[in-house]
Amino acid sequence: MKEQLANIRAAALAAFEGAQDSAALDALRVQYLGKKGELTGVLKQMGSLSPEERPAMGALANDVRAALEQALEARSKALEEQALEARLEAEAVDVTIPGKPVRLGHRHPMYIALDEIKEVFIGMGFTVLDGPEIELAQLNFDRLNADEGHPSRDWSDTFYFDEDSRVMLRSQTSPMQVRAMDTMELPIRIIAPGRVYRKDEVDATHSPMFHQVEGMVIDKGVTMADLKGTLNTVVESLYGKGTKTRFRPHHFPFTEPSCEMDVQCHKCGGVGCPTCKGEGWIELLGAGMIHPRVLEMAGIDPEVYSGWAFGIGLERTAMRRFKIADLRLIFENDVRFLEQF
Repeated sequence: MKEQLANIRAAALAAFEGAQDSAALDALRVQYLGKKGELTGVLKQMGSLSPEERPAMGALANDVRAALEQALEARSKALEEQALEARLEAEAVDVTIPGKPVRLGHRHPMYIALDEIKEVFIGMGFTVLDGPEIELAQLNFDRLNADEGHPSRDWSDTFYFDEDSRVMLRSQTSPMQVRAMDTMELPIRIIAPGRVYRKDEVDATHSPMFHQVEGMVIDKGVTMADLKGTLNTVVESLYGKGTKTRFRPHHFPFTEPSCEMDVQCHKCGGVGCPTCKGEGWIELLGAGMIHPRVLEMAGIDPEVYSGWAFGIGLERTAMRRFKIADLRLIFENDVRFLEQF
C-alpha cells in the first residue's frame, strides 16, 4: 500500500503540472481525489491492514492527499493567471492610436428660439401650457368668436377628420387659451407653444405644418399699451436692442381691436427682397385685446376684466433670430444647414 500511495502521488503531481486548462485539471482532480478516485480506492484497503499498520498508513495517506490538494490549488492559480494574461493580450488596446470621434447632436435652431421665448415669458411670470393637436372645432373656432361661415373654417383652409367639421387638426394653439380661461383662476398669464396645421402652400415663409407660440393675459386694467410694451420687450430680448417693429391694424374675430406686428426684414434691412416679398418687413405675429364675447363665453365679466392675446410663428421667429432666408431649410434636415447651429 505504501508503494501504491507513492505511485499515486508521483503520477498525480506530474499530471497536475501537465494540465493545460481548468477543464483538464478538474478532470484530474476527479480522477485522483474524487469519491471513486485512485486515492480513495487505496484508502478503502485500510480495512485489510493490521491494527498496528493502520496509523502509519493513515498518516501517509493524509500526507499524500494534502500534497495533491496543495499541488492542485497551485496549478489552478497558475492556469487562471495564464488565462488572464492571454485575455489581456488578446484584448489589448493601443492607447497611442487616436480614438474615433463621437459626433454629438445639438438643439434644432427652431427649438433654440422656442427656449429663448419661454425664458423671456417665464421671467415675466407666465405659465407654459401644452395641449392636444387634435382639437374640437368648438374650442378652435366657436369659443374664439369665429362663427360658422368664417373663412378660416373652410375645408380649403383647415384639416378636418369628419364630414361635420367638428374634429380637426388645430389651426392655432388658441384653444389652450380657452382651456386656461375655463380651468385657471384669474388673473391669467400663459403661453401655449405647439404644432399647428393649415392648408398653406409651401414657400419661403409658409408651411402646412408649423409651430406657434400663443400668449394671453387677463387681469383688471389690462390695455393695448401693455400688449405693445410686452411684445416689444420680447422682440428686443430675442433680436437685440433697437430692433425695428411696426403694428398694423387688422381683424381677428377673437380680438378687438386687433393688430399684426412686423419686424424689419433681416435679409435686406427693409429695402425689399424675395424673403420679405419685396415689402421690407416680415409678419411676425397677430395680436389684440381679447374680444368681450370671448370673455363672456368663459364666464368672465368684460366690465371687470380685460386681456390681450397674441400668436407668433415660431419658424419665422427662428428665421429672424438666425437670419435664415428660407423657412423650408428648417424642415429639410440638411446636415450642412443644421451644423451651423
